[in-house]
Amino acid sequence: MSILLDTTTRVIVQGITGREGTFHAEQMRAMGTQLVGGTSPGKGGTTHLGVPVFNTVAEAVSATEANASGIFVPPPFAPDAIMEAAAAGITLIVCITEGIPIQDMIRVKDYLRGYPKAHLIGPNCPGLITPGVGKIGIIPQRITASGPVGLVSRSGTLTYEVASALSASGLGQSTIVGIGGDPVLGLTFADVVAMFEQDLATTHLVVIGEIGGTDEERAAELLGRGSRLKTVAFISGRTAPEGKRMGHAGAIISGNRGTAKSKEEAFRHAGVAVAETTDDIVSLLR
Repeated sequence: MSILLDTTTRVIVQGITGREGTFHAEQMRAMGTQLVGGTSPGKGGTTHLGVPVFNTVAEAVSATEANASGIFVPPPFAPDAIMEAAAAGITLIVCITEGIPIQDMIRVKDYLRGYPKAHLIGPNCPGLITPGVGKIGIIPQRITASGPVGLVSRSGTLTYEVASALSASGLGQSTIVGIGGDPVLGLTFADVVAMFEQDLATTHLVVIGEIGGTDEERAAELLGRGSRLKTVAFISGRTAPEGKRMGHAGAIISGNRGTAKSKEEAFRHAGVAVAETTDDIVSLLR
């Protein structure tokens, strides 16, 4: 079992003929993702990587019955790409693009309220992968393995590090979700945790957070209400100075909110084990 992405998911890539879109579409298909087409305005009617290319997402959905999309387009065009996918009926939208202005994402979030069935992952994220089944995004397949551990993270690099450590220790993953580190995102930690709760094949959970915002605290509150998942949390950015952005656009401490300490305390209060370092995650899961 898995969440969000399984063997029935039919995927298109928006920006499939670009350099990044081409490379990652090839990687996605190589691991078994059901890639059914792509979009590239002005190139509709052609084929690329052996799949049809369409001018619009609506045309792609009509012809291929796609229900998921990976977005690999530059920041000026990514907000419209997200909204176009939602309007066309895509229910899983994964936006890898980094550098989208906050004001644009606020507009996107408001627009998506009209499409409650559309789940957005990202932007500025590595996407998601269900090991052995498929992926949308840039998470390397070789560091993953199938199993019962769900993983949700704000950091792409830490996603890779922890997934690799889990796989090397024989702890396979059900689905790995990188939600991204921007201030305005699609799915939150709490959203993804709730999905893992419903997936009975997922028995363990790793939550990788970082300083900035209160998303981790909301996830901790949800877990504190009662969870069947054995969960380990790790928060990066303990030594970050107040008011200084660290890495992601959303990783900034303001006052006593969004600190590593406040997030760790929230998880401990919820009965969740907190790892001091990433090396501790595997031992705590066991």
